[in-house]
Amino acid sequence: METRSFGNLPSMHEDRSSSAEVANLLERARQAALRSYAPYSGFRVGAALQLAGGEIVTGTNVENVSYGLTICAERAALVRAIAEFGPEVQITAVAVANLNDAASPPCGACRQMLAEFVRADAPVVFPAEDGLRTMRFTELLPLAFDMKLK
Repeated sequence: METRSFGNLPSMHEDRSSSAEVANLLERARQAALRSYAPYSGFRVGAALQLAGGEIVTGTNVENVSYGLTICAERAALVRAIAEFGPEVQITAVAVANLNDAASPPCGACRQMLAEFVRADAPVVFPAEDGLRTMRFTELLPLAFDMKLK
C-alpha cells in the first residue's frame, strides 16, 4: 500500500503536541484502515484516538451484509478504548484516515458516541474535500445530545 504524506500539519494542541504527533496519529489511523473489513463498499477507514494518558487506540470499519450492522472505525476505536481502559477514558485527539483518498469526516453517529468521552477542545483530523482538515470537536458537533437530569 502507498503511504500518503500529510505534509506540514497543524499541531493538535499548540502547547502539547507537535506536527510529528499529529502525523503519527494519522499514520496509526491509516495502518488501522489496512485491516478494514469492507467487502461491500470497498471504503476502508481507520481511526486513532489519543487518550489523556498518551495511549493511542485504533479501530477500523467492519461491514456486514446487512449494512445497519456495520460499525465505523471511530466507534470501533471507542469501544476498544473503553474495553481496554474503562469507561472513564478521556479522548484528547481523534484522527481518521481512509485508503480511498476521499473525504471522510466522522459520521453523525460517531460524533454523538465520541461526545461522551472526548474533550470539547480535542482536535479531530480527517480527510475533507479540500484536503486534510483539523477541527475542534465542538466545531464538528456543536449541539451534541446531552441528557442532563435535573
